Amino acid sequence: MTNTSVMNSRNAVCVIVHDKDNDTIAAVLYGARNWSPQPSWTVPGGKAEPGEALDEAAARELKEETGLLVDPADLVLVHVIHVAQGWDQAGHFVLFVFAADRWTGELTNTEPDKHLAAQWVTANRLPEPAFPTATQALAAYWDGGPAFSRFGWSATTE
Repeated sequence: MTNTSVMNSRNAVCVIVHDKDNDTIAAVLYGARNWSPQPSWTVPGGKAEPGEALDEAAARELKEETGLLVDPADLVLVHVIHVAQGWDQAGHFVLFVFAADRWTGELTNTEPDKHLAAQWVTANRLPEPAFPTATQALAAYWDGGPAFSRFGWSATTE
């Protein structure tokens, strides 16, 4: 059971790397974990460290997961998702979704202990099965908004 009396301000980041020439995006296939019972596709990302700037965290996570290098100044914030329950069952977190269409390096699976694959996929959607938040982020990127959404929260009534 989550203690809701404690303010929980955990941040996560992801990057939609869009190869506009080939109309593809970089994606990783996570292996099954306790928080994901089956392998699932997502866009590269992870947790921001305490005190780390979000754009720098996004660039770091992208490099760690795929070998792709982006300048944090080239990242564009395209969406924010407030997720009700995190991967570790420790409560909510905020996912900051960045996009980049300039990078260097070759897409590789740099974390084979976590990922089954890293590859370029069709830009308009991730292969199935896909993380719901990654699907939501990609849809918002293509639709140009909304800039904020929620995942896993029950509807509020007044």
